[in-house]
Amino acid sequence: MRICVFLSAADLDDRYTRPAREFAKLLGKGGHTLVWGGSDVGLMKVVADGVQEAGGRLCGVSVDFLAATARPGADEMVIAKDLAERKKLLLEKADAVVIMVGGTGTLDEATEILELKKHGHTDKPVVLLNTAGFYDGLKEQFRRMEDEGFLPRPLADLVFFAEEPVGALAYLEEGQGVA
Repeated sequence: MRICVFLSAADLDDRYTRPAREFAKLLGKGGHTLVWGGSDVGLMKVVADGVQEAGGRLCGVSVDFLAATARPGADEMVIAKDLAERKKLLLEKADAVVIMVGGTGTLDEATEILELKKHGHTDKPVVLLNTAGFYDGLKEQFRRMEDEGFLPRPLADLVFFAEEPVGALAYLEEGQGVA
């Protein structure tokens, strides 16, 4: 599978890097390809390193103004002209999406894929990896949106919430008949 991971490029605490590294190793050992923002810094680097060290492939999609931080030695690297093109290319190149911890850019990417799913423009599986309870508030907000009628589809049709890396990958592999 080609799994797009939306995540931070910031240098983060071990409570976030350890599970990210674990997920990356599972992805690589499973023979999957990481599709990611292409950066060789912060959490993006941690995940790319883990995938590559475990034998997986790397497909990066950077953006023109961040090209200086693009990872050398990726199996494939594309430089998009802007963030909108980057999101489009990331989603086109992926079979599934995992949302890991991140800031506003990650949240933007996450809501875009959920909006596409909500309107039936994609059926790619989406997993929100809730490392260290990072997305507890967002999960609560999504549930409120569902309960109060803001979502035309059940929340479970849009996103799967995983608390641990192994659960995130297992969900994707089972859905694709890999497990």
